[in-house]
Parts: sequence; structure tokens; C-alpha cells
Amino acid sequence: MKIEEVEGIILSETNYSESSKILNIITKEHKTIGVISKGCRNLKSKLRSVSRKLIYGKFHIYYKEKGLSTLISVDVINSFNNILTNLTNLSYASYIIDLITQVSKQNDDNELFDLIKNTLLKIEEGYNPDILTSILELKLLDSLGVKPIIDCCAVCGSEKNIVTLDSNLGGYICANCVSNQGYVSDKAIKLIRMFYYVDIEKITKLEVSSSVLKEINLFLDDYYDRYTGIYLKSKSFLKEIKRLEV
Repeated sequence: MKIEEVEGIILSETNYSESSKILNIITKEHKTIGVISKGCRNLKSKLRSVSRKLIYGKFHIYYKEKGLSTLISVDVINSFNNILTNLTNLSYASYIIDLITQVSKQNDDNELFDLIKNTLLKIEEGYNPDILTSILELKLLDSLGVKPIIDCCAVCGSEKNIVTLDSNLGGYICANCVSNQGYVSDKAIKLIRMFYYVDIEKITKLEVSSSVLKEINLFLDDYYDRYTGIYLKSKSFLKEIKRLEV
């Protein structure tokens, strides 16, 4: 095994033996890898504080292409304290981690690391986690191979007079093709396309009315149910948190 430095975020931790953990780390260099942190549960271990979920840093490891790599040390970039100390933010982060984990099982492409990193960093900075999560959900549909049609009408291909969103038909619907779907606001139609194309890392302003965001979320929830096969308990818990905050 050779020593490597990889940039990554710990997605999950599992106790192993009496004093160790196995860490599931999404990395920039090797996608998602398993790493054993030996002895990290001992009180005096130098790895104790850095062997937990939501540590983002430079991981020095004995890298093993097949099987478990071994953790040597971590240079922490961000420990996401603002997320960990806020129940709402932590609920969103937990769902994001679960979602990324499921998506990576189907398509562990190199873009997933930057997507989760930039989304979590923006939540840590205080940007609206509900909007950021919707942006991430939309982008991940591309990785799952079921991106909705948001450049033209999903029925006839027209780029004009888009009046609604329909998950059953696959995306935008124009005035000539709409039937009983019901209309959504112009803002929702424009924003869902912007959500897909925006670079999360470059976001400096994020303001969306609750009514417009609700329209987008209803579309995304139904779209995920229809096409992805992903059903997460953390999503149900997140919906309950949002309901209680209304």
C-alpha cells in the first residue's frame, strides 16, 4: 500500500472491533472509499476527533485500491460546526448524505464530491438549506440518468409558452399541450431551470419565496418517486421538520 493524500468528506462511520471505526469517505480522487481508523475510539487517540461523520479535510491514508484503506492523519478543512449545532441544518445534511450515498451506488461519478462539498459549505455559511437541497436534488437526477426536460416542452418540443411542470410527462409543458395538470408560476418555471444550471460554489444570493419553492419541491418529490426508486427515512424526517416549522 502507498501513502496518499485525498480530499474528502466522511459520509458515515461504523464501529469496528473494540476501538476502531470504518469510515465511508467520498473523495475527490477516488470517488467513495472505505477507510479503517484504527484505535480512534480510544480516549487518547489522535484520530478520535477526526473520525466522525461530516469531517471535511485532507486525509492521509495508506491507500488500497481493493478493500479498506488505512487512515494515518487528517488535516481538517471544515468540521461543519454550524450544521452540527442546528437541528434543521443537520436534518438537511443527513438527508443530503443519504441521497449522495444512494446515488453513488448507481453512478459514482467524479462530480458527486464537488456537489456535496459545495452544498454543505453553503449551508454551513448560512444559506437556505431548503433551496440548496432542491438544487442538489435536481442536479443529481442527471447522475441517475433521469434528468427532466427543462429546456422545452416534454410533449412537443416547443420552447415557447411553457406554462407548467408535469412529472408524469417528464418536465416542462407548453400551453398547447397542457391538459389537466394545473399551472405553476412563471417564477417556478424559470427557477427550476436556473437551479439545474447554477454553479453552487458561486452562489452569493439565494432568495426564493416559500410558495414558489413549494411548487418546485412538489414537482421534485413526485419526480423522485416516479423515476428514481430512492426512498429515504431521512427525507420523511426532513418533511416532518419542515411541517413543524410552518
